[in-house]
Amino acid sequence: MRCARRRALAAAWLGAAVLTTSCSGPGAPNQPGPGGATPSQGRAAAQPATLVEDLDAPWSVVFVDGATLVSERDSARILEVLDGGSTRLAGTVEGVTGSGEGGLLGLAVDDQRRLYVYSTAGDGNRIQRFALAGDPGGVELGEGETLLDGIPAAGTHNGGRLAFGPDGMLYATTGDAGRPDTAQDRAGLAGKILRLTPDGDAPDDNPFPGSLTYSYGHRNPQGLAWSDDGTMFATEFGQNTWDELNVITPGANYGWPVVEGRADAAGFTDPVQQWDPGTASPSGMTFLDGTLYIANLRGEVLRAVPASDPGRSVDYLTGEYGRLRDVAVGPDGHLWILTSNTDGRGNPSEQDDRLLSLPVGAS
Repeated sequence: MRCARRRALAAAWLGAAVLTTSCSGPGAPNQPGPGGATPSQGRAAAQPATLVEDLDAPWSVVFVDGATLVSERDSARILEVLDGGSTRLAGTVEGVTGSGEGGLLGLAVDDQRRLYVYSTAGDGNRIQRFALAGDPGGVELGEGETLLDGIPAAGTHNGGRLAFGPDGMLYATTGDAGRPDTAQDRAGLAGKILRLTPDGDAPDDNPFPGSLTYSYGHRNPQGLAWSDDGTMFATEFGQNTWDELNVITPGANYGWPVVEGRADAAGFTDPVQQWDPGTASPSGMTFLDGTLYIANLRGEVLRAVPASDPGRSVDYLTGEYGRLRDVAVGPDGHLWILTSNTDGRGNPSEQDDRLLSLPVGAS
């Protein structure tokens, strides 16, 4: 009965466009702990359309003046998506040397049509800014400049998400790069959410004067989104116990490696929802019409969380498209979803990897 009530609620979140296939949250079946559940298998009534096939370990998708750009982690290419399902090379980011989970990762675009890129180089992870030239169908990567380098890098736990907040500042997620204690060092760049001006400086109103650190105690955060009221959310990969959805407040300590998941411990901020890593591995996230949508890798699911009640969630596309790396609101108002089955950990089909478009809000 409780799951049925959540199915009815989920239909309202999505405007009845997609019917729920599983539910999670307090009281759901197979509940592993507070705020998490093991989703059941099923199929959604509405299916995504495939926009592009044959991508190589895509990581991030962004939109600029009618153009769609996708980063490929291992090839260091930035591709422009064209009508008809084809792509063209907009540019290659030089000096990318990442292995494992490193490489060409997050993208973001500012209101001056400049592209911000997070990637792994020989001396660590870095954030660069590139001018963009050309019209849609012919976008080219221009001159680049490095805004921040020396972010600790490793074969795993590189963070990598970039996003502009409603305050016009650039936010970046960094992982602990396999050295957990660095997440508690407020002076370091690892295991943090960083807040920068568009030129890469520390804003005057950051919580720690002169520091880029906005929040700390993170293991490997990879998703950022803001609700309509300005609340900031982040997804985070846990170790073996809990993956997390956190509400981010300036200066807060999210516990890693002292705690993982909810701890009710003084000095640490608990997640608003947590999941067993086998059903989650939450990566990219976006916000649309009151709902957070989270792309999950190991869980192979698109998870919907109402921003006003973030302890609840409903799952879509469970197991149907494999690992999901990123989700964004496309220019058509649909959810655009990147799969991640060619990243060395998935089971790619002949079409993988893909960029999908899922309509929401229509009956």
